[in-house]
Amino acid sequence: MATTINFTYEGGLICKAVHEPSGKTLKTDAPVDNHGKGSEFSPTDLVATALGTCYLTLMGIQAELHDVKMKGTTCRVEKHMSTDAPRRIAKLVVEIKFCKGIPLNRRGLLEAVAINCPTAKSLHPEVNIEYSFDFPD
Repeated sequence: MATTINFTYEGGLICKAVHEPSGKTLKTDAPVDNHGKGSEFSPTDLVATALGTCYLTLMGIQAELHDVKMKGTTCRVEKHMSTDAPRRIAKLVVEIKFCKGIPLNRRGLLEAVAINCPTAKSLHPEVNIEYSFDFPD
């Protein structure tokens, strides 16, 4: 199955993306440290966004399949860009903080589906992904 996203360069380093199936739009801007105003997500910010939402979505699917309440779980992704050329994402630090009440016997499953999400598997192996999972008692 293919999904189409259409893009328009609006000038001033702003791009508009339209998700064809839903008609939803988003815009990007170059970051301040790369000639932009930082007024929108940068393209590499969207990679970090895709990773975090992929983790939460896949864990949410498994949680629903196993009747585990996961509402309120959060994910924080810290993106580190390379300091050498070519400019690229060098490291993504992912912190997942679960809501209270995740059963002990489901925690490993949730961790496994997260770290094997399609977004993580689609990133170049040179992108260092560090992740932590916090399950409060």
